[in-house]
Amino acid sequence: MEEVGSDGPPVSPLAKWRNDFSRAFQYYLDRSAPHIVNRWLGTLAAAAIYILRVYYVQGFYVISYGLAIYILNLLIGFMSPKVDPGLEALDGASSPTKDSDEFRPFIRRLPEFKFWYAITKAFCVAFMMTFFSVFDRYAGKRSPESTSGSFKD
Repeated sequence: MEEVGSDGPPVSPLAKWRNDFSRAFQYYLDRSAPHIVNRWLGTLAAAAIYILRVYYVQGFYVISYGLAIYILNLLIGFMSPKVDPGLEALDGASSPTKDSDEFRPFIRRLPEFKFWYAITKAFCVAFMMTFFSVFDRYAGKRSPESTSGSFKD
């Protein structure tokens, strides 16, 4: 028999827990939005912990390389305008040169909050990857007696 007053199919406890966790995470994420300096200090701390971890284990250079490329890609998106003025010049619209043209502020392609969130997630994921040896790949063969990380030919 079905329960009286049930609105839909029963929800599993795992789905309920995931929904509750997602709501709580979003709540704290929204509360952190106005605290720009504190957010970036936390990201700087996560980056320092990651760098110390990579330095301590003397490995995971491919992960660090991928992380650096990803951060550079995010930085390009953060520094680029949402609308490319070079492409607008080809369409006939140009930069405001007359008094009648309207000033348009610089709007980023990637907003600061999304930039911060993506970098913080990237450092956390990269840090977690350092605990699994399957991600520790080298460009050459490392000698077993060497602990300095030098490669043999």
